[in-house]
Amino acid sequence: MSETPMPGMAKPATPTPLLGPSVVVPGGVVVAPAVAAVAAATVPAATVNAAAAAASLASGNPNGGSSTSVAAAASQAEPDMKGWLLKWTNYLKGYQKRWFVLSKGVLSYYRAEHGAGSYAGGRSAAGKLSIRRRRKGPRPENQAEMAHTCRGTISLHGALIHTVDSCTFVISNGGTQTFHIKAANEVERQSWVTALELAKAKAIRAMESDEEEEDNTANTIPSEELNLVVRELTVRLENLKTCYDLITKHGAALQRALSELETGDDLANKTKIVSERATLFRISSNAMINACSDYLQTAQTQGHKWSKMLQHERDQKLHLEEMVEQLARQHSHLEQAATRHRPNAATSASDDEDNEFYDAQEEGGSVTQEDSSFILNIPVTTHHNHRRNSNDATGSSSEGEDGNSETQQVLVVAENLDNMDVTDRISVHSSQALTPTLANQSKVVRKRRTRVPDKPNYPLNLWSIIKNCIGKDLSKIPMPVNFNEPLSMLQRLTEDFEYSEILDKAAQAKDTCEQLAYVTAFTVSSYSTTSNRTGKPFNPLLGETYECDRTDDLGWRCINEQVSHHPPMAAQYCEGRGWRCWQEFTMTSKFRGKYIQIVPLGYAHVEFPATGNRYTWRKVTTTVHNIIVGKLWVDNHGDMEIFGERNAKGVKCHLKYLPYSYFTRDTQRRVKGVVMDSSNQVKWVVNGTWDSKIEIAPVTSTSGSTENPVYKTGNYKTAWTRRMPPPDSDRYYNFTLLACQLNEPEPGVAPTDSRLRPDQRLMEDGKWNESNQEKLRLEEGQRARRRQREAEAETAAAEGRPYPPYEPIWFGKEKEEGTDNLVHVYNGTYWDAKAKGDWSKCSTIF
Repeated sequence: MSETPMPGMAKPATPTPLLGPSVVVPGGVVVAPAVAAVAAATVPAATVNAAAAAASLASGNPNGGSSTSVAAAASQAEPDMKGWLLKWTNYLKGYQKRWFVLSKGVLSYYRAEHGAGSYAGGRSAAGKLSIRRRRKGPRPENQAEMAHTCRGTISLHGALIHTVDSCTFVISNGGTQTFHIKAANEVERQSWVTALELAKAKAIRAMESDEEEEDNTANTIPSEELNLVVRELTVRLENLKTCYDLITKHGAALQRALSELETGDDLANKTKIVSERATLFRISSNAMINACSDYLQTAQTQGHKWSKMLQHERDQKLHLEEMVEQLARQHSHLEQAATRHRPNAATSASDDEDNEFYDAQEEGGSVTQEDSSFILNIPVTTHHNHRRNSNDATGSSSEGEDGNSETQQVLVVAENLDNMDVTDRISVHSSQALTPTLANQSKVVRKRRTRVPDKPNYPLNLWSIIKNCIGKDLSKIPMPVNFNEPLSMLQRLTEDFEYSEILDKAAQAKDTCEQLAYVTAFTVSSYSTTSNRTGKPFNPLLGETYECDRTDDLGWRCINEQVSHHPPMAAQYCEGRGWRCWQEFTMTSKFRGKYIQIVPLGYAHVEFPATGNRYTWRKVTTTVHNIIVGKLWVDNHGDMEIFGERNAKGVKCHLKYLPYSYFTRDTQRRVKGVVMDSSNQVKWVVNGTWDSKIEIAPVTSTSGSTENPVYKTGNYKTAWTRRMPPPDSDRYYNFTLLACQLNEPEPGVAPTDSRLRPDQRLMEDGKWNESNQEKLRLEEGQRARRRQREAEAETAAAEGRPYPPYEPIWFGKEKEEGTDNLVHVYNGTYWDAKAKGDWSKCSTIF
């Protein structure tokens, strides 16, 4: 019987003759016609399809029966929706007609109608114009290409879609991009909104399934050798599957032939059949053995080499980190030694901001002449509403106007602090007096707990986490509570008001600039706990709420609600003694390998009703270092602009958070800034650290040139001093006193309150295994509710009727003052519902 090599099998030296014409079956075995019929049924369908495709190519037909797949691929390239719409460009041109294309979760627009064939992100035209567009203007012959160039795109994953009126809707990704679009009529608007919502749901599902894979592959270097090895292993694995199918089929056929041989009729013919089937079984078995040997040899060879390379890279990385840290320590020690022996070091001034400061002050030390003098670069803006115009410019693509990036350098010099009078000295050391105490309260307040149960010492077993993830969808793998702290994100936002006495002091200020200086100190105080709090808060479920009523002792109460799940967004409203504060908090994260950056996108506001002054700001970037290996530590850095609105219009503060650095001579975690009036004159100076204290001082005189002014300040007074946590707080998540009280059970709260969340409560009680199970149950329930809403939206779209999106209970969407952006604003009904005990609007989420 003639044989040819099967996958993983060598060709025999001498062929065996076979009666009758031979047939080659898939797998490379030459058998008789009767045997070929049996072997053909043993080949997987994928092998038959591949063979058919190869045969069609060999016969000169390049399509080879794959016209259906080609048509399917062509249909996939077609956009989900396209058409003409009106898009807001700027105040000069207003709404302009643009060609919009929705495809693969991305909405793009053009100045002229754009075909599906050239759609691929608009690169065909954009590639030709990448150099030409750098010139001042396109040539006349390039006008056609410019018209077909993609003018802007926005990804629907994480985007917010709002309907403004019967024809207008807005698409925003949280602040960096915003499209204001107007349709011809209400029917066309609803068609686009429905298509956008469906595309957003598909993009979210695709992103969740690919998110983990993208994170793993984003930091790997493409290697041709790696691709070749993977392809080789894939081919050998397919060979193993084919051989397994052949052995299974031929073994069953051989057993049937042996059973028929026992009947005793026509022994010669049946013996021949048994011999042929036994030969096929032997060939398949040998092929299986050889294929297994080849696969094992390849895997062992490459696996050993990859293990050695990985270990080498790890050793090199650790060695490099040790060298950098050692050099940084030596450099810091040398600078300190040089500064101590340098005469008049404190009086020297440098134009270089990074080289101006020398010895870092010890924590809790007094203000020095050197530490209170600094240089600050202030961005020059043409008008106070810079934040809104910058958003419009970035969100409206290339048709918006570029922002002004010029800066002005100012020098702040402090007077001799020895002249400070007794009143100022008392104010510097008495910020604790701003904190309300039980002694000065006229009514009896509730006695609250002062700590939470100790954190159990559960080691993090990575293998148990990986074992529980085998066979699961990547988007459904829960993060264990080992990385968490027993608080939700809504409760962490409430911690911003731990030092609410600063706002009480600001409400009493008569001068607007001084009031803004205290507001600035309040914004810095919200970062004080991040220096030693590295636990991740629980992600709130959609519709989850949290109330904190501390009117009896601290003088404020607030309500929070998770108003969106994709993107995650929380709305907050708080009212205190002479002030009210609200914010819409959302963020984006950027994983950089060794660290992760958290960039807030929402704005926070505080208003003082007595004066009508309102101030608005956005939080700075927070970076968590040593994500992969090492001890976690947190740094806050970036520029913060606080703008005055309404009666405080024109007043602003520029605040700079200096990033942590081994090589700086400045105080670590330093914060410095200036408060300016409506004529851009510096009136107050803000100075300190975000983990210790903030001091403010008025400007007494101005000198120098207009481009580089010099401001001399008066005596500094402390606007905020951090209250240090108890010495044993590291045993219970480094919680402060307020943090320990946030999750304390209270009667009469809404059924959606974070205090009632079972997984969070179990973690606080030390039952982490049960907490992980509850966390998985809650997340699965939220996914089920989301799938139900998506199915209802698809049904409504198929029936041609609108489907109302999710609406929060205690917050409603309103147009932001001065812009067309829709933000979530407190509707004022929560505390009335609590007084009545009416929670009928709340859904069951726990």
